[in-house]
Amino acid sequence: MKHIILTAAALLLCLNMGAQKYKGGLVDKTIAVVGGEAILLSDLEAEVQQMRMNGTSGDRDMRCELLERMMESKLFLMQARVDSLSVSGEMVSNSLNQRLDWFRTQLGGDEEVEKYFGKPLYKLREEWKKTLEEQGLTEQARYEIASRTADVTPYDVQQYLENTDPQDLPVVPVKYQLSQVCIYPDREAAAMAVKEKLLSLRERIMNGEKFATLARIYSEDPGSARRGGELGLASKGIFWPAFSDAAMSLRPGTVSQIVETPDGFHIIEVIEKKGDMFNARHILLKPQYTADDQTKAFARLDSLKTQIQEGNITFDMAARFFSEDPATRTNGGQMADPSTGSAYFEIDQLKPADYAAIKDLKPGEISEPVASQDNEGYQQGRSGNLVYKIIRVDKIVPAHAATFENDYNQILENVRQQKQIESVDKFLEEKIKSTYIVIDPLFKECEFSREAWNQRK
Repeated sequence: MKHIILTAAALLLCLNMGAQKYKGGLVDKTIAVVGGEAILLSDLEAEVQQMRMNGTSGDRDMRCELLERMMESKLFLMQARVDSLSVSGEMVSNSLNQRLDWFRTQLGGDEEVEKYFGKPLYKLREEWKKTLEEQGLTEQARYEIASRTADVTPYDVQQYLENTDPQDLPVVPVKYQLSQVCIYPDREAAAMAVKEKLLSLRERIMNGEKFATLARIYSEDPGSARRGGELGLASKGIFWPAFSDAAMSLRPGTVSQIVETPDGFHIIEVIEKKGDMFNARHILLKPQYTADDQTKAFARLDSLKTQIQEGNITFDMAARFFSEDPATRTNGGQMADPSTGSAYFEIDQLKPADYAAIKDLKPGEISEPVASQDNEGYQQGRSGNLVYKIIRVDKIVPAHAATFENDYNQILENVRQQKQIESVDKFLEEKIKSTYIVIDPLFKECEFSREAWNQRK
């Protein structure tokens, strides 16, 4: 790809994206006009800066790619306005608060955010709100255009199979259908033991021992433990509600009672509060289970497995009467992907412990007892709870090239996605040709991915 040719001044753009003049004397300017929508150089550099904060290094090629993406977004935005689409104000407000909370936490508060961007907070909120509204409209327009694709029929699927080289057909990976019987350790007893330990630590702190010292020794949050439990100044919105509510209710220097969150149990000492931000120390302890818990659970599961293999009870009955997992107990233990509802699992959809237990089994065979995790918490991006289980392999579908008879739904989705991409591409090609577009000579050496853009330079 060719590199964009920029002046020395343009290559030395300052980080303060709120300024109208850049280091070296380059004044902010319109670098592209798409219909009635203008794209400013500062808009582009703000995107570059955002990518840098996310860990992506910026170069001249990236500016070309970003400009092309921004111009395409303008075409979708124009269509959204023609179609009178709208976005949810609540969704925009939530996204705005999340963005602001992220910057506050990364930079260290409102003043640092204003200093970094060179603008007062109210101005940033106005600009970001407008940006988020436009992004929402753009996404809606793209979705509407993609959805205009006619329904995919069995004939379309058959045509796809006939016209696609067999080597290019999608490969369906090996899939497993599984059932399980689960037993949980005594969670109440483990939680009580953790609470007793935290109460003991809190009492030691109240008697004069330093919170930071005890956090370094006992806290099970490795990220903050080495800093004496200190979390750093951050927006309350990034923490679990129970944690942030407890912290915000404390006076600096005071220690909370025990606070339970999905991560475990905490005691909190607030160091500083600043608006809706706070800096606090915490000690996190998680319920622990003993070797005796596992021994007892494995013995029960071994006994059930033996009874099933000897024909004294079916796996279905064992799951219905003895399994402690409410999600699978009522349907004879059959497992399902919590995100899709599918009864078939690809290898990367299985928990590592589950796959390790069944990878060498044949259909109908039952695993040895294994310590694994349940699905609780996965939707929130955290680990599930400890659970002991035996797993039966109900069915194995070997890896194979997709066929009409066995994989119709998967091929149907592939054809639908292909049609949607073609619909969006057709829209963009037509709009680029029929819309008034001006691209600044500063970007004349960009090699855009769509040839239609290159023809408009």
